Amino acid sequence: MKLTARAVHSAIKKSSNPKQAQLLAKFFKTGPGEYAEGDIFWGVMVPQTRKIAQAFAVLQLSEIKKLLQSPVHEVRLCALLILVAQFEKGDQQTQGKIFNFYLRHARFINNWDLVDLSAPKIVGQFSYSLIRSNKRIRIPRLEKLIQSKNLWERRIAVLATFTFIQHGDVTLALSTADQLLYDEHDLIHKATGWMLREVGKRCSVKILEQYLRPRYKNMPRTMLRYAIERMPEVQRKRYLKGDI
Repeated sequence: MKLTARAVHSAIKKSSNPKQAQLLAKFFKTGPGEYAEGDIFWGVMVPQTRKIAQAFAVLQLSEIKKLLQSPVHEVRLCALLILVAQFEKGDQQTQGKIFNFYLRHARFINNWDLVDLSAPKIVGQFSYSLIRSNKRIRIPRLEKLIQSKNLWERRIAVLATFTFIQHGDVTLALSTADQLLYDEHDLIHKATGWMLREVGKRCSVKILEQYLRPRYKNMPRTMLRYAIERMPEVQRKRYLKGDI
């Protein structure tokens, strides 16, 4: 089997399902004026795409780049799954190379599932490793993503904080939430609220509440709903009524 972008493309095409493609295109908002306008789906489910990614796990970055530039959603997803696998198995030098490659091609990581399945495992993990090894208190590359005009780059920054939360470090998640508190896009509200919920779930409900109390009345409603999702019903209702 040839390890080329063309071979990956063919393998994904063989698994296509036109009826499923229509459902996915609707679910991922590909219509005119929607956030993923023009994205093309072939109807390949994630488990199938993962199997193909595993078969091409040692694909060269030059070939992965070709996959990322594809107009087909599942092809780009496959490229990202291959990158994640290579990152997880790579040494520090390899991980740094993949981290930089990922950020250089962030414009192709242009839907929420593509971000969510890759950003924590590449951008989040490498950034966390940098902070642990060099005792850094800030990462300029992440700050640039937070300030980006590109919706997906901002979501990458938000999802990168998930890795920190998993390690019990909430500082980056909370500071990122502060910077995106007045973001205009619903997908950022959802992602940020999700990370806040994870702070309460994995680290400390007390820290989550300390963050929410002075901010929740000005927070986008979607962000708040996501953040308080795991709280007792009575407490959730008090937050939603502004009665905390």
